[in-house]
Amino acid sequence: MAIKNLLSVDALNISFFKDKIEKEIIKNISFKIQPNEIVAVVGESGSGKSISSLALMGLLPKQISKITSGSILFEGKDLVKYSEKEFQNLRGKDIAMIFQEPMSSLNPSMTCGKQVEEILKQHFKLSASEIKSEVLSLFDKVKLPNPERIYKVYPHEISGGQKQRVMIAMAIACKPKLLIADEPTTALDVTVQKEILELLKTIQTETKMSVLFISHDLSLVSELANRVLVMYKGKIVEQGTTEEIFNRPKHNYTKALIGARPSTDYRLKQLPTISDFMNNSVSATIISDTEREANHKNLYNQTPLLELIDVEKTYLSKTGWFSEDLKFNAVDGVSFKVYPGETLGLVGESGCGKSTLGNAILQLDKATSGQILYKGNNITHLTRSQIRLLRKEIQIIFQDPFASLNPRLTVGNAILEPMKVHNIGTSNNLRKEKVIDILEKVGLDASAFNRYPHEFSGGQRQRIGIARTIALEPQLIVCDESVSALDISVQAQVLNLLNDLKTKFGFTYIFISHDLAVVKYMADQLLVMNKGKIEEIGDADHIYASPKKDYTKKLIHAIPKGL
Repeated sequence: MAIKNLLSVDALNISFFKDKIEKEIIKNISFKIQPNEIVAVVGESGSGKSISSLALMGLLPKQISKITSGSILFEGKDLVKYSEKEFQNLRGKDIAMIFQEPMSSLNPSMTCGKQVEEILKQHFKLSASEIKSEVLSLFDKVKLPNPERIYKVYPHEISGGQKQRVMIAMAIACKPKLLIADEPTTALDVTVQKEILELLKTIQTETKMSVLFISHDLSLVSELANRVLVMYKGKIVEQGTTEEIFNRPKHNYTKALIGARPSTDYRLKQLPTISDFMNNSVSATIISDTEREANHKNLYNQTPLLELIDVEKTYLSKTGWFSEDLKFNAVDGVSFKVYPGETLGLVGESGCGKSTLGNAILQLDKATSGQILYKGNNITHLTRSQIRLLRKEIQIIFQDPFASLNPRLTVGNAILEPMKVHNIGTSNNLRKEKVIDILEKVGLDASAFNRYPHEFSGGQRQRIGIARTIALEPQLIVCDESVSALDISVQAQVLNLLNDLKTKFGFTYIFISHDLAVVKYMADQLLVMNKGKIEEIGDADHIYASPKKDYTKKLIHAIPKGL
């Protein structure tokens, strides 16, 4: 009898153990994947998406977890009963996986070609020349430029998008029947993300393999999947066709995942969050064009807070002992103004010069030429002591709050330290009171003061990063990809918080991101960068509605729209 379902998961329960305490993480989940079908699993961090997929591969950490009940039937065989040796024969050959972070999944000490060769050697008896030929063919199939070059280079020598293509080549090398793609586009630019999705679609159509696509972004999923499973707190709360899930969602959590993402069609005063949907307390107030115009009239009648005039940042790279150094203009003749109380959105693909420009404004990496005027004063030739004073007024919120917080300092001390350096507050007791007040303003409580960064979630750590920034009472804040690593609902909370703080304290933001939907929600004015130059600048809504440049059109066209 023919097997209808390629994979059938039935009443699966998975528990984790800590200090002899058992905690159920996956709760009675059941789903099926048919041959030649793309099924997406959506949900936020901690919902159980990745743990479920690791169970399918036999990769759960054995010392701290176990499948307590249920079955995982793959082609009629129960994987729950498989030995490690049986899984080794299955992995890569019949079920393959593309991981979220290609840089940490690829071996930095092996060339890209050799890493793909390894999996072919494990499962097939081929000669060295046949294996190399197959690897080059795979690199060509995943549309890597110059496969011969990629074969010889190491992972650090290629871009993020190219690394992800190497991972896809490795995953499809043995023509698997099921491909699990775990957040394969999360860290990628919107255009590269679109390319990777189209590549996966093309490969799936050609090979007829089934795909389990894991993501926290429902809009993204809508462009790829036939069916969608929605996970929340270890359970599947809803499943159906992509069209059903998007157009007729039943569960409040599904509605929240759709509604918490900023729209590119209209601008809300506040983004709804998961808790708003779960408590049935969603109120969506749209900012009218008239309100926006009145606000802009006031904004742009002021004297600029910051002005850049023909700013360049050039890097030199050596090509040989006796040849001249090659010049690379990371920022190339950039000029613009930022006004008090404004949010300037700065967008472009990786390598376009966004972060380099941000670092030049912050005086972390000085401009090669041009002028940066802050409150009318040129800040490009300041002494160390003058830069130290400027640090209080121009601050940054980093992309990765965990990496920017000292793991040995409590949260309270991490915020107190820069306050002492800049003589904010007259005593430690007064400073502590102020820190607790700021922690409460960013949605944390007083108990956070004595806890360490590792005790908090990603969204909470981002709030701590924001608290540390606003403790110095700055006037200009550079937000460098400060919400790109966050789940949709946590992202909505942080964006709402940034807007609330802007209203309360009169902050001015330079908001750097590759996520155009987020920038559209936040920005008054939009600046599009490409290869170090300004491609287009103007009112954010006008640029989205009618972009003039092909590059801007390409970026906007690549945004996942949902159904």
